[in-house]
Amino acid sequence: MARTRGIPGDFAGDDDQPIYVISIAARLVGMHQQTLRYYERAGLVEPKRTGGNIRMYSNSDIERIRQIQRWIDDFGVNLAGAEIMMRMNQQIRALQEELAATRSELDRLRSTRLPAPYRGS
Repeated sequence: MARTRGIPGDFAGDDDQPIYVISIAARLVGMHQQTLRYYERAGLVEPKRTGGNIRMYSNSDIERIRQIQRWIDDFGVNLAGAEIMMRMNQQIRALQEELAATRSELDRLRSTRLPAPYRGS
């Protein structure tokens, strides 16, 4: 479920809703618009496009960019390294979801009573 980040109006509950044009997104993350365009070309972020081809960034996009900035600043990785880390995080999340679903199914099966085996003579 999406988290609310204090955005007024209809967008408050949807982190994937594109709501920021590139100039606002650049200010939010403290970088130049050209850097955001470069991140898009590198495949690190994929903003939605309007009918007029204007880039629109969501709260999820902003968080992804901030995460990339942290990896670059804190760990000294380059953009290729950040891309690998982003993919690994996505794989870990997918595996965690799969594990949770498997555990839930296992719990459901364990709670199902099976009939006693037939011991005919």
